[in-house]
Amino acid sequence: MFLPTTRKEVVDRGWDSLDVILVSGDSYIDSPYIGTAVIGKHLERHGFKVGIIAQPDTNNMDDIGRLGEPGLFWGVTAGCVDSMVANYTALKKKRRTDDYTPGGVNNRRPDRASIVYTNLIRRYTNTLHINTKTKPIVLGGIEASLRRIAHYDYWSNRIRRSILFDAKADYLLYGMAEAATLEFAFLMKSQQDPRSVKGLCYISKGKPDGYLEIPSFESVDNDNDTFTDMFHLFYKNNDPKTARGLIQAHGDRYLVQNPPHEYATQVELDDIYSLNFEYEQHPYYEKMGKVKALDTIKFSISTHRGCYGECNFCAIAVHEGRTIRWRSENSIIKEAKILTKLDGFKGYIHDVGGPTANMFGYECKKKLKSGSCEDRRCLFPEICPALKADHSPYTNLLVELRKLNGIKKIFVGSGIRYDLLASDNLHGEDLIKEISNHHVSGQLKIAPEHIQDFVLEKMGKTNHENLLWFKQEFDDFSRAAGKKQFLTYYFIAAHPGCTVNDMQKLRNFSDSTLKIHPEQVQIFTPTPSTYSTLMYYTEKDPFTGEALFVEKDPKHKQEQKNILVEKNV
Repeated sequence: MFLPTTRKEVVDRGWDSLDVILVSGDSYIDSPYIGTAVIGKHLERHGFKVGIIAQPDTNNMDDIGRLGEPGLFWGVTAGCVDSMVANYTALKKKRRTDDYTPGGVNNRRPDRASIVYTNLIRRYTNTLHINTKTKPIVLGGIEASLRRIAHYDYWSNRIRRSILFDAKADYLLYGMAEAATLEFAFLMKSQQDPRSVKGLCYISKGKPDGYLEIPSFESVDNDNDTFTDMFHLFYKNNDPKTARGLIQAHGDRYLVQNPPHEYATQVELDDIYSLNFEYEQHPYYEKMGKVKALDTIKFSISTHRGCYGECNFCAIAVHEGRTIRWRSENSIIKEAKILTKLDGFKGYIHDVGGPTANMFGYECKKKLKSGSCEDRRCLFPEICPALKADHSPYTNLLVELRKLNGIKKIFVGSGIRYDLLASDNLHGEDLIKEISNHHVSGQLKIAPEHIQDFVLEKMGKTNHENLLWFKQEFDDFSRAAGKKQFLTYYFIAAHPGCTVNDMQKLRNFSDSTLKIHPEQVQIFTPTPSTYSTLMYYTEKDPFTGEALFVEKDPKHKQEQKNILVEKNV
C-alpha cells in the first residue's frame, strides 16, 4: 500500500491527521531505492502515520498544505540527487530532463530544494500559528547530508554555510538515517529532547562538552588552507566506531554534529528491504506522467550499502559510509521472487548490486571491530593486505538467483572494481566467468575514469594495469562461451590535475590498446563534501599541499571531453 499523499487517502485509512509529513524533490516512487519511501515505510511499520508530498508547487501554499500539519515533524529532502546536480550540467547549463519528475521534464524541482521547501513550510505554518510554536522541520537526504557543514558550492562559486543555517530548519539527519529518524520520531512522540540522537545536527548557542571544534565558517571562508584542515577533520570523523561529535561556529552560534549513528546490522537491513513496497509511482503523480527512473530501479535489487573505494570525486563514503553492510542471501532471493510477480516483469533483473557490485559479502575484520583506519585507505594506493577480497558470496548469489522460476537473465549494472577481482586469487576469476557467461547483455560497464597515473592518483584510484588484465580475462571468458561481448568504459574529463595532454594520451590509449571510441565521458562536477571538490576550489593537493592545475574555463573543459569523444582528433 502506498503512503497517503492526498487528504482522501488519509481519511480512507481512518486517520484524522498525520504524525509525519515527508516532502521530497522527487516524484513519489514507492521503491527500496527511494529514500523517502524507505523512511516513510519504516516509520509506518513502527506505528507512525506518515504522508508524502512530492515536488510541491512552490508558487502557492495549497499544495504544501493539502495534508494539513503533522503532529510530530516535517521531513524535507531534495530527493535522490542534490538539486543543483539534478538541475545543472557540469558546465552549469540547465538540464532539460529529470528522471525523477513525471513526464521527464525538468520543471518541478527548485534549485536548492531543501531550502525552498523549508521556507515554503514556514510560510504555510505561519498562517496557522500566531503565538504557538510550529512543528519541527528536519532535513535529510543526500543534499542535506553533504551540505551539513560549511562547504564549497560550485554553482555559486563560494563557501556556503551549513544548510541548516541557510534553510532555517530545526534539525538535520545525515547519512542512511532509518534508525536515527525512528529514534527521533519516538523522542518527539514522548515529548523528549531529540538532541541526543546520533547522526543528528542542530544549531546551538553553546558548545556541548567533549565535541571537537573544527574551524569556523568565517575562517574557512577566508583561508583555503584552513578550509582544507577543516575538511580533513570532517572526513575523518564519519565512522560510527571512531568519530567524535563536531562543532563549527557560524557567527555567534554553533553547528553541532553528533557522532554518526551505528550502521544497520544485517537483520536490520533485511527488515528494511522487507517493507511492503509497491515498486511503482504513486497514481496521483503517475497521472502527470511516468518517471524514467522506474525503468532502471523497478526490476533491480540493492544488495549492500557503503563503499571502501573512497574515490576522491565520489561522496558515497561520506554519505553511506566506508564499511560494507550487506543483506542476507535469503532476503535478496525473497525480493527477487517478488519482482518476478510484478506487472511488466519480462524475466529480466536489471541489476543486482550496490555502489560497486563486487563489494558484496566481505569486509576487513579489523575495520568491523575497530572502525576505518585514519592513516590509510582500503584500495588506494594499493589494496590493503588486511582486506581479504572474497567474491564467492556474490558469485553464489548470482548462481542462486538465476535458478529462480521466471527469471531469464540477471544483469550486473552497478559496475565492477577489477582491482578487487585481481586481488582475489581464489575466487576472482570465478566471478568473471559467471558474469561473462550469464550476466552480460552485449556490454558490461566498468569505470577506469582515466589511465594517466598522476590523474588517477588525484582521483584516489589505482593504476590501469589491472584494467588490461580484466579486459583480457573478460574477452577470454566471453570467447570461450561463444559470446560477442564488450566492455563499456566510463571516463572523466577535466578532473583536478588533468590537462589536455593527459586527455590526448587517454585518447591514444583508447585507440591503440582498448580499440574503442569512448562515448561515456563526463566532465568533472564539483559536488559538496568530496576531496576532488576540495582540490578544485583550493587548486592544491590536500594531502601534500602542492599546487595543482585545475581547469576552470568551461570552454577548455569541453575541449578536454571532445578530445575523447570526437570521431576525428
